[in-house]
Amino acid sequence: MGEFIMKKSKIFGIILTLGLVGTLAACGNGGKDSKKSDEDTLKIGASNVPHAEILEHVKPILEKEGVKLDIKTYTDYVIPNKALADGEIDANYFQHIPYFKNQVKENNYKFENAGEIHIEPLGLYSKRVKDLKDVKEGATVIVSNSQTDWGRVISILQDAGLVKVKKGVDITTATFDDIAENPKKLKFTYESDPALMTTFLDNDEGDLIAINSNFAVDAGLDPLKDAVALEKTSSPYANIIAVRSEDKDDPRIKKLVKVLKSEDVKKWILDKWKGAVVPVD
Repeated sequence: MGEFIMKKSKIFGIILTLGLVGTLAACGNGGKDSKKSDEDTLKIGASNVPHAEILEHVKPILEKEGVKLDIKTYTDYVIPNKALADGEIDANYFQHIPYFKNQVKENNYKFENAGEIHIEPLGLYSKRVKDLKDVKEGATVIVSNSQTDWGRVISILQDAGLVKVKKGVDITTATFDDIAENPKKLKFTYESDPALMTTFLDNDEGDLIAINSNFAVDAGLDPLKDAVALEKTSSPYANIIAVRSEDKDDPRIKKLVKVLKSEDVKKWILDKWKGAVVPVD
């Protein structure tokens, strides 16, 4: 009886050991699969419109290329770069080149421009006038506190003959102090976040209100129809994919940019936004 119990115990021990080895092996394989999944997933931050919508469109295309997109949306212009610097995301897609350069300089970010994707023409909107020639003397122009957009607003006004900047000033870095001629004595306010501009329009708080197209479209506006004046699409304000410098050669980033700049995706962007969002060649 004792011998039988000992043999039974040995058999049970062998079975237990084999089961444990199998479990560990399964866990090991699961770990490898999990790690591989993490390596294939690209975490990217984006503004709701149009950036996140464009990324959602290319998501299934990229999955066929072996890259899974994990899209995180933001409603401001500050957090996405902080999140990228802190390693919370692998890339972001929300900002134009002058803003990107300014943020890199101010915060000493180690970032790279991985590719220029599209332009969102900035527009001037109003509930008071239908044409810039109808703007009255002393009119108020509400602009966001994003200084890299000030030159865009000044450029639209200058093209309309409402202001003129000082000689030799680079319009892309111009501020309202660089205006040399302002015959209609326009008043400029520029203290608020870009996301608040559509609210100011709804409340009719100014004669002209400068709104970035992503916020305009998000608020149900059609820049081509609703803007009093729209920025030229030949402007230097292309929206880009930004990455940390160490990741500029990441194959996932290269696949993403290649897909975003493909002819099929460009056509989809034009068809969807009818010129309110314009792909970059």
